[in-house]
Amino acid sequence: MREQKVTVATLKKKKRQGKKIVTLTAYDYFTSRLLNRAGIDLILVGDSLGMVVLGYENTVPVTMADMLHHTRAVVRGNSRCLVVADMPFLSYHISDLEALRNAGRFIQEAGAHAVKLEGGKEAAPLVKKMVRAGIPVLGHIGLLPQDILKEGAYRVRGKDERSAASLFEDARALEEAGAFAVVLECVAAKAAGEITGSVKIPTIGIGSGADCDGQILVLHDLLGLYGEVKPKFARAYADLEKTMLDAFQAYKREVEDGAFPADEHSF
Repeated sequence: MREQKVTVATLKKKKRQGKKIVTLTAYDYFTSRLLNRAGIDLILVGDSLGMVVLGYENTVPVTMADMLHHTRAVVRGNSRCLVVADMPFLSYHISDLEALRNAGRFIQEAGAHAVKLEGGKEAAPLVKKMVRAGIPVLGHIGLLPQDILKEGAYRVRGKDERSAASLFEDARALEEAGAFAVVLECVAAKAAGEITGSVKIPTIGIGSGADCDGQILVLHDLLGLYGEVKPKFARAYADLEKTMLDAFQAYKREVEDGAFPADEHSF
């Protein structure tokens, strides 16, 4: 039976049918292959790779070169998931022309199916231009990691009436601009649920409650590879940090003791 590929139309159909959309981040070929086999709907090549792969304090230092490199790897491991590339800091802020060229590079050079950019009402005109150019766009509102230097801290959005109303406007502006879906990051659960019910495009939540049309987690959080940061909204479905550390230490012991390599490991 021919493999059914996930498209932006697939996600919109899931919302209409009340079926949840399952999304994870990935940054490499091997993980992409596993997510593909697991039946994940959407893979986001997130600029979160700056923190979980490259060791930066936040996502701001991530470059186009970084994102293109990792997007290509993920695309090579995928045959059915919708692959979305995160547009990094300053890749879509300087001019609309530069933003369109950078978005186009993710599609033409890296093989992504869509791009994601942060921002609501202020980003809507650019989103409209990208969609008009044939580039599918995933919106992102609520907590915006690329604004960390301006904001100074990560805070939940939509807790008060004024903040929630602004998020409603952001979501509707992105929908009208042609975004195929929108990520709600760290939005108060009540506001996230109301936004989900007010727009026709799917909402994908991270730290935004159970009423969103789908959920996304950073891969390393799901696998228990937290390091020193353990987000409240994340759930670890494995404890690979301990598993990996135990394996590294066992290997070290066996090499030092002469137990590895044994005869069966030698030619």
